[in-house]
Amino acid sequence: MARHKHTKTAIAAAVTVLAMGTALQAQAADTSPTAPQTVVFTGVRAALEQSLRQKRDADAVVDIVTAEDIGKMPDKNVADAIQRLPGVNTQSSAGGEGGFGENDRVSLRGTSPSLQQTLFNGHAISTGDWFLLNQIGGNVGRSSSFSLLPSELVGSVVAQKSATADLVEGGVSGAINVITRRPLDFRRHLTVEGSVQANYNDLSSKTEPQLSALMNWKNADNSAGVLLQAFSEKSSVRRDGQEILGYTPISATSAAALANPALLGVVVPTFIGASLFEQVKKRTGGAFDIELRPSRALMLDLNGFYSKLEAPHQNTNWLAAPANSLNGSNLVPLSATVRNNTLVAASFASNSGEVDNIYRPDAGGEAWYLDFNGKLRVNDNLTVSGKLGTTHGVGYDRKDVYYQNNVNGGMTYALNGLSPASVSYPGGNTISPGSTAWAGGGEAQSVDKEQYGQIDAEWRPRDSLLTSLTSLTSLKFGARLTDHHRSAEHPLETRPGPLGFSNPGPAWSGQMYPSDFASNLGGNLSSSYFKYDGAALGAWGAVPGNRLLDYTLRHNWTDEFQVAEKTAALYAMANLGGDGWSGNFGLRAIQTRQRTVVNLAGGPAPVTGSAFGSYTPTTFERTYRDYLPSANVKFDVGPSLVVRAAVAKTIARPDYSALGGSVSLNDDALSGSGGNVNLDPVRSTNVDLSAEWYFAPKSLLSAGLFYMDLRSIVAQGTSSGTYYNNKRSAQTVYQITSPYNTSGTNKGVELSYQQPVWGNFGTLVNYTYADGKLDGGGELLNSSRNTYNVTGYFEDERLSARLAYNFRSAYKAGVDRGASQHVDGSPSLAASLNFKLSERLTLTFDALNLTNKTIAMYAENSDRPRAFYSNGRTFYVGLRAKL
Repeated sequence: MARHKHTKTAIAAAVTVLAMGTALQAQAADTSPTAPQTVVFTGVRAALEQSLRQKRDADAVVDIVTAEDIGKMPDKNVADAIQRLPGVNTQSSAGGEGGFGENDRVSLRGTSPSLQQTLFNGHAISTGDWFLLNQIGGNVGRSSSFSLLPSELVGSVVAQKSATADLVEGGVSGAINVITRRPLDFRRHLTVEGSVQANYNDLSSKTEPQLSALMNWKNADNSAGVLLQAFSEKSSVRRDGQEILGYTPISATSAAALANPALLGVVVPTFIGASLFEQVKKRTGGAFDIELRPSRALMLDLNGFYSKLEAPHQNTNWLAAPANSLNGSNLVPLSATVRNNTLVAASFASNSGEVDNIYRPDAGGEAWYLDFNGKLRVNDNLTVSGKLGTTHGVGYDRKDVYYQNNVNGGMTYALNGLSPASVSYPGGNTISPGSTAWAGGGEAQSVDKEQYGQIDAEWRPRDSLLTSLTSLTSLKFGARLTDHHRSAEHPLETRPGPLGFSNPGPAWSGQMYPSDFASNLGGNLSSSYFKYDGAALGAWGAVPGNRLLDYTLRHNWTDEFQVAEKTAALYAMANLGGDGWSGNFGLRAIQTRQRTVVNLAGGPAPVTGSAFGSYTPTTFERTYRDYLPSANVKFDVGPSLVVRAAVAKTIARPDYSALGGSVSLNDDALSGSGGNVNLDPVRSTNVDLSAEWYFAPKSLLSAGLFYMDLRSIVAQGTSSGTYYNNKRSAQTVYQITSPYNTSGTNKGVELSYQQPVWGNFGTLVNYTYADGKLDGGGELLNSSRNTYNVTGYFEDERLSARLAYNFRSAYKAGVDRGASQHVDGSPSLAASLNFKLSERLTLTFDALNLTNKTIAMYAENSDRPRAFYSNGRTFYVGLRAKL
């Protein structure tokens, strides 16, 4: 019945148009009996066979996901599809801020997402983050967000885990190369495909449309082709959460410590919030590819991609404030329970909390690239190829409004480990707005862009004597130049204006939290909280006098930075081979020139006029060189057994936000994050050893060992610093989290098995153990010790079905507000069904996050929880048509 309900909409009209077009095209196709019916390959088993063939033929250590058909990756989300590979993890939270319903970052072998290199057809792609904290800080400055990338564009994804000299440097843990389709790869002269889907999330209880279309044409002699793709995807997101926003020691001068000295230095939750996040995301864009092969010796290709993500959202957070009650308001708790040096429970006669309302109507991101590449076969021995392009990304947050209400009554809380805390407000009112406590908002933006150019040549000797004496099959060499710029801008950070505290607050017409708020989180959490309509918050913020909208006075220069980075690389690599073996060895040499501009307080001739103080833009420059040798060897021990070994030096340059040196502050929690302009790149020596047994068709049993000697890994530490507090209008001491270089290791095992097991059934299973740690015993960011995937599939002529289970154990996502953020171990379950109604029409169904497991986060131990989040399950039902 639900399916009927969804199709009686604009989606149904689109499906009807597609179906009518399909019927007309089928009639025309009947006059051409030789017209092929497939595009390269179709079906789950065919895609798995293709992936295994490419993996076996590669000289490096690689894993591959291949789309079984146009627009049909194994998962709806490309990041989810990659997660099925051994040694690959995904995150729905880029910097530990909490999931937003979609995996958007990928990491390899238990390392940070920024330690892998994300490529698009072999070149970089700039990205834009819609979430404010990822624009001006966080740990995501070089990792690419897959939230801008629809699966319909992808032909395959290659995870290259061992380095080769011809691979673009920048990934210590490896590289993820997303490969799109080329016009001349299609078999038919004309291919037209389209899909229409209804996307339903059971937490937001909303259904949204998703559309995509592809047209590919090539001429009869396969010398010219044009590919066009377009997409429009809309989704509704709701995230229910409880957030414990940091921990603060009880001050020696507080009334509580003076009354009870045993409380001195005990840490207490800074805030405990009931957080409701609501968002409607719309992703639109497209791609094109023009490919020419005027002769067998020449290939030219021009391709481009554009994606825009509109991500307006509203977050309402009812905040109890134990730390402010103790250290700010000097309250003495009526009762107190201490465990593990943590005030895990307390009650207060009054409350220093607040209701935090955030409305961001114009948040989003854009990404695009334009790439020109070609290949020329000069003669039988020499082939030359080149690439020239530009890419641009921007993340923005404009016109946002912050509004805070005072709350009344008492406050009682009790932490419950990895279950949500109990919070109540005895004698207080939570069902209608209180008076104005604070107001703010502003604008922020990050811009990321790169120009690149490279040239490669491959020489194949035709002298059989030379080949037999040296085992040389080819010699590759080349050069690459890049010019990259990254900036973070914060031109406006408002505060209450002269009428902000006296004017009435935003209009409220009785809105409340959803009645089922937090029902999936566990515990006994209340939903009896008022909330504002977002438009009402925006209208209040626009009233003259409510906020200071002075772009000079309210310019928050502390958050801003500029990084310019130019690289030049040269490489040479020899490909070798003989009877039963092949491999390569080579050297890549790189020079990196960095120029960082950071705003520093004061200076001999400072910029004045900002309420945040006077400042001087200060330039830091550095140049460094790296020489990266690498070697890979593969032995065909028998008809079905392959053994590999690899060793290489690798680098990953620090996140731009870490290099930027700016400071992002939280005036309530008295904490912040900063950068370090003197950070060295992460340098590592990597060793791989693996064996692969292809014991039957479409089957593999493999085991691999990996080791990374991380000599300059980036870790995070905390220190104290004095900065201007926007809310207190005074210089205040903050706890600042900043990056620094240290050393560590990462080692582990990867096991993988896949096989058609019986009839039309098959399975894929893999397991990864990663032991990552810093010297001295510290934790390596994003390192899960155990990860495993179990996938079962069924396929016959009409039905294709897949069920995929994933689990990753706990990991440290970062440091926030002076406290660690660990994500507890969690499972996920996804399903996919495709039923072929005809040769032209396929009914599709995808389901994500079927386990609906609560994301649980904690600080240094489980007695200090950090957050609990639920995003609900997401379902996609639709039709895919081939004309």
